[in-house]
Amino acid sequence: MRKIIVLSFTALDGVMQAPGGPEEDRSGGFKYGGWVAPYFDDVAGKVMEKQMKPADLLLGRKTFEIFASYWPEHADNWPRYQ
Repeated sequence: MRKIIVLSFTALDGVMQAPGGPEEDRSGGFKYGGWVAPYFDDVAGKVMEKQMKPADLLLGRKTFEIFASYWPEHADNWPRYQ
């Protein structure tokens, strides 16, 4: 059986959201989307890249819906996720 390892972006107040843009998930009137992106730098990018190799993604419904429209247009970035 394979392990499931969870990587999440969580604020000190418990908000858990991907490092997308402010418009990514406005459900429930949430207006603080994109809070992680300003804190990302080259080091954070390299850490994430290392953590994702090798990896499969187990996505929730909302994340899957976002990825489903994104990856067909950006397959060259991560070809293994087609």
